[in-house]
Amino acid sequence: MTGETLRIRVQNGDDLPSKRGRLRRYGPLVVWAVLIFIGSGNVLSAANTSVLLRVVHYLIPSASPESLGVFHLLIRKAGHLTEYAILAVLAARAFRTSSRDLLRRQWFWAALILVVLYALSDEFHQSFVPTRGASIYDSLIDSIGGLIGLTIVWWRRQRKTRQEILRTRTAKADVAA
Repeated sequence: MTGETLRIRVQNGDDLPSKRGRLRRYGPLVVWAVLIFIGSGNVLSAANTSVLLRVVHYLIPSASPESLGVFHLLIRKAGHLTEYAILAVLAARAFRTSSRDLLRRQWFWAALILVVLYALSDEFHQSFVPTRGASIYDSLIDSIGGLIGLTIVWWRRQRKTRQEILRTRTAKADVAA
């Protein structure tokens, strides 16, 4: 039996060829990881993102250089948080519907480990880029962003499960009445 004829049962009930299913699950995760890798080169260095400060200075001409510096730092750190929250959500999406039982059951921890390791490797990569610097604090911010993203996914799943339980109980009560 070839890989193309082998079918897997995905959690949402759809039968998909295994290769196409993997591409749908892992493709967005891989693309996002590549974008993070590209961004951690010179593309998103502080020198390039400081263009935002011109816009802020235009909108708020009275802003001091110190205020603009703090704003720039906050925007950059919010970027770290956000990009890794998205990475974590994409990892959770891929792992929750994986054909591997262990990944499906332990999706939260698998995604968190992936985010932490990728954050550390990203900072290691930045240590080789002349316009960037490696910082364990950035890895921590990245990991917190991933944890926030995973917590949101977990919370939404818990809420959905509770709603399904309530609907089932209501339907059973209606039948019994």
